[in-house]
Amino acid sequence: MTVGEIISGHSKARRVLLVWDAPNMDMGLGAILGGRPTSAHRPRFDALGRWLLDRTEALSAQAADDVVVEPEATVFTNIVPGSADVVRPWVDALRNVGYAVFAKPKLADDTDVDDDMLDHIEMRRHTVGLAGLIVASADGQAFREPLLQIAADGIPVTVIGFHEHASWAQTCDELEFVDLEEIPAVFREPLPRIGLDSLPDDGAWLAPFRPLAALLR
Repeated sequence: MTVGEIISGHSKARRVLLVWDAPNMDMGLGAILGGRPTSAHRPRFDALGRWLLDRTEALSAQAADDVVVEPEATVFTNIVPGSADVVRPWVDALRNVGYAVFAKPKLADDTDVDDDMLDHIEMRRHTVGLAGLIVASADGQAFREPLLQIAADGIPVTVIGFHEHASWAQTCDELEFVDLEEIPAVFREPLPRIGLDSLPDDGAWLAPFRPLAALLR
């Protein structure tokens, strides 16, 4: 019998659920980099997966002997019409690592996946049950109150993001905040994160976001 079969038939099964808000995380990373990330600065989802497995093992060790705990890694993303061929290799790579991907067409500016993420969290919470919840997003407007409600039930809730953009999670005692760059090996090279609120005492250069010659185009 597989672990999935055990969980589906186990009355005390629980999930450690990771929900990755791809549009929001991409926006945050782009703001830090000043543009699209290169391969050195794209998140490594295999490293994130290993981190999730470690978290799951730790929470499983705290659970009762008759409770089965398993990780579930999910990515939610919008697909702009006409971009399927460009996005497909990324989606396939995620699925190959072990992530389930929820993809939704971006049919209008206000088409997003916020409600879909919240619906999935609630579905897992009220069916198989949550041993822990991890949300990768800086979107406090969408997630703050739902996550606080879940934390109030005694479920450990972690927010993954960038400290530049997620003050709502960092200042909330009920939520744990993990900066994405703190996860081991999640980036091949350190992010260029010097900003006006994190200057060294002797000052620092802030590189331009684009070349001056762009003014001529």
